[in-house]
Amino acid sequence: MEKEVLRLENIVKIYKIGTIIVEALRSVSLVVKKNEFVALMGPSGSGKSTLMNILGCLDTPTSGNYFLNGEDVSKLDDNALAEIRNRQIGFVFQTFNLLPRSTALENVMLPLIYAGVSKNKRIEIATKTMTEVKLGDRMEHKPNELSGGQRQRVAIARALINRPAIILADEPTGNLDSKTSIEILGLLEDIHKMGNTVIIVTHEEDIAEHAHRIIRLMDGKISTDEPNTKIKTISDYHFNGI
Repeated sequence: MEKEVLRLENIVKIYKIGTIIVEALRSVSLVVKKNEFVALMGPSGSGKSTLMNILGCLDTPTSGNYFLNGEDVSKLDDNALAEIRNRQIGFVFQTFNLLPRSTALENVMLPLIYAGVSKNKRIEIATKTMTEVKLGDRMEHKPNELSGGQRQRVAIARALINRPAIILADEPTGNLDSKTSIEILGLLEDIHKMGNTVIIVTHEEDIAEHAHRIIRLMDGKISTDEPNTKIKTISDYHFNGI
């Protein structure tokens, strides 16, 4: 039986915009276990972005509790949340969020600098991680010298570098063509097979179909939470390699 990585208990998030009160999340409860591959879906305004921000410790709930690896992080201050983010959550964004003047290797090493790892160790770990995502020959390239798919691989390597509890991917294929999207999904599948917990936030059904469990939000609540009985894998597509 895999252990729980995260647990949400009756999470409510309320925003006040002038005199208007928006209830973005309405008593959301959820458990994700180690090595699950989950897709979080919902239309614009469903609350999925708010939920992702809370899962990623980028925001705190108005009420309710969020346990990450058994620790209640829902009441922590910004500094404590930043430390949790760096140590336990690997982010992959649609826009890559790479530093343009730094090499691919330097971008991947960034979380290790915040973690206080020595330079030699940083280079060793980052080199190994970039090789894992098949970018061993692109380490000295700047982001503008890489294709969109290669940039997303750099972002994934950076997300993996601290061996976090969760890989949180927000529309990870949103800026990529269809062939490159499939390659990135294949890489996320490989990361899941290595034992990582992967959560993809997407509005695209064909992306969500790669996950083993699909959670759908509507109007700030979970409308469905079901196993995916028709899991797509990279082998379902026909093209010549990665």
